[in-house]
Amino acid sequence: MSYRIALSEVLTSVIAPSTEVTGGQGKFPRGAVTALGRAGLLGLTVSAEFDGGGLGLSEAAEVVARTARVCPATAAVLQSHYVAVAVIESYGSSWVRGEIAAGRHLSSLALAEDGPSEQGVEAQLWASRCTAARSGDVVALRARKHQVVAAGEADSYVWSSRPLTAPEGLTLWVVPAHAPDLFVPARPGGGGPDGSATSTVLADPVLVPADAMLGGDGGGLDIVLRTVLPWLLELRAAAGVEALRPPAVDVGSARRPADSLASS
Repeated sequence: MSYRIALSEVLTSVIAPSTEVTGGQGKFPRGAVTALGRAGLLGLTVSAEFDGGGLGLSEAAEVVARTARVCPATAAVLQSHYVAVAVIESYGSSWVRGEIAAGRHLSSLALAEDGPSEQGVEAQLWASRCTAARSGDVVALRARKHQVVAAGEADSYVWSSRPLTAPEGLTLWVVPAHAPDLFVPARPGGGGPDGSATSTVLADPVLVPADAMLGGDGGGLDIVLRTVLPWLLELRAAAGVEALRPPAVDVGSARRPADSLASS
């Protein structure tokens, strides 16, 4: 089954019927995330080596765009997930990549450390106030991350900190959401669509294994420039363009022009 057909089925059977609960009541779309995972859409951009979809940014943008027409909250969750997965796909462990490909793992970004701004999250990616201190094989990360989509709902966060020893730059980590001493306030911090669970995540500190580092120490800025920012801007644009269009009347037949030309 092509990812386009799979997406149409999930939009019709799961996401569209729950939009009132998600957007109107602000409830995280857990059923939608589960259905997207089972349909192979959470693993859309994971390598086929791990039984993922093996696809790229253009296909992820299409999924986000079509989802945004039906449920902005679910689209926001997918947007953050796909950006995080782009980093994990290049630098993460085989186990996490396999879990994402199997649809059992939702990831998100924990990069911003200020409240909502006119420039958005991308204006906050160049530096971090998060401290990182290593003791043996364990690293303590201490920070207050803002505008985290799926806060308390994701299985992991792609997290930025100051370098451990490098003189400048950023260091990126994959932080398990179940790690002790991660705290999400009961009242969401705001900044995202209702139902997207966009909030603050506190680490005071959170302990992660040293091998949770993504890329080299101090090399995170290069990853942000080459991977995070292009994916973030493209997916945000895709969601924004669709949000300006009239709502789809028939979700199952809501296809972009490319749908009639190709499938994969």
